Amino acid sequence: MHRFLTAFRGAASSLVLLSSVVLLPVAQAQMPLPPEVAARSYLLLDVTANQILAAKDIDSPIEPASLTKLMTEYLVFDALKSKKITLKQTFSVSERAWKMPGSRMFIDPKMQVPVEDLIKGMIVQSGNDATMALAEGVGGSAENFVKLMNEQAKALGMKSTAYKNPEGLTEPGHTTTARDLSILSTRLMQDFPDYMGFSAIKKYRYPGTPAANDTNRNTLLFRDPTVDGLKTGHTAAAGYCMIATAKRDFPNLGASGAPGGRRLVAIVLGTASDSARANESQKLLNWGYTAFEAVKLFDAGQAVVSPAVWKGKSGTVKLGRPEAIVIAVPAGSSAKVQTQVARPDPLVAPFTRGQALGTLKVKVGGGETMVDVPLVALETVEEAGILGRAWDSVRLWIK
Repeated sequence: MHRFLTAFRGAASSLVLLSSVVLLPVAQAQMPLPPEVAARSYLLLDVTANQILAAKDIDSPIEPASLTKLMTEYLVFDALKSKKITLKQTFSVSERAWKMPGSRMFIDPKMQVPVEDLIKGMIVQSGNDATMALAEGVGGSAENFVKLMNEQAKALGMKSTAYKNPEGLTEPGHTTTARDLSILSTRLMQDFPDYMGFSAIKKYRYPGTPAANDTNRNTLLFRDPTVDGLKTGHTAAAGYCMIATAKRDFPNLGASGAPGGRRLVAIVLGTASDSARANESQKLLNWGYTAFEAVKLFDAGQAVVSPAVWKGKSGTVKLGRPEAIVIAVPAGSSAKVQTQVARPDPLVAPFTRGQALGTLKVKVGGGETMVDVPLVALETVEEAGILGRAWDSVRLWIK
């Protein structure tokens, strides 16, 4: 389907653009207008395509309330993955954890609680006591754990986030943004897929604690079978907040016709009520799935282009992505997709596998670039020997 031809070499630039041949050039596609969303800020992210589909005030600072617990989850899951702790390991409950205000799991200092139960208490019941027990158990103290939270936020590229506590109670300077929450949510799912099932648990309570406190506050888990996470939050200052994620099957995204999943994340912040955050999140998810369609351009590991290499043991290098290249385009416009590859020229070895070497630019109907997909070397190309490098140096000089 995709055939790449050299389009031009800029006279004052070392950038080569390669464009795909499209059989039906058409007018630029009209971008869908998002629905009205009753929230202070919101963001709809197509995780599969890594595209923001709709947004409002995504860089405005907000209080995250219990959405803070997603970072606590991240650090706890990282400790599990690196085998610093285990799910069956028990943590003690400090006086500080026991007396935490707000949502609770209802644990007390007489208990030794397994990590697995504390995670369920933090996610399903949004327990501030469970969250504090985990923070103290993993970090040694709440204060040290908060330091780890901020270090991890920086490492993830969450440039507008500052944590003051692990649970999300209102505190001066404890802020984030919708954009940063989208980064955290995506990385949480990508980095710890084995632990994401906790977010889909509908009901849980620790033995001996109140039965009335057993229901996940993410009501979309009960309404939409494709929703499998992630977290809700509420304080008087933050309003009612939700990060909801859904995965729906689309056969065109699978390999060899097998069903493939398309995941969206809806972040809704500062709504007026519990029902409002659920309704507005559901509205965004449904709109995203119907207003946009996913198009798989290339399979995982498939070469988008194989340009010539100079001074290398190989004469070419394959450029692509280790994962499938999927884009989200307005519904009905998949036939209008046009692509270009921008890359440096000349490409002089050596190159390591995974090294960034270009960009796939995606347009719909000949309009402005809609998506830029970084392309990397799919293979290592070692430097040629002395004679090979010398010969190519002469050829480049003549060229």
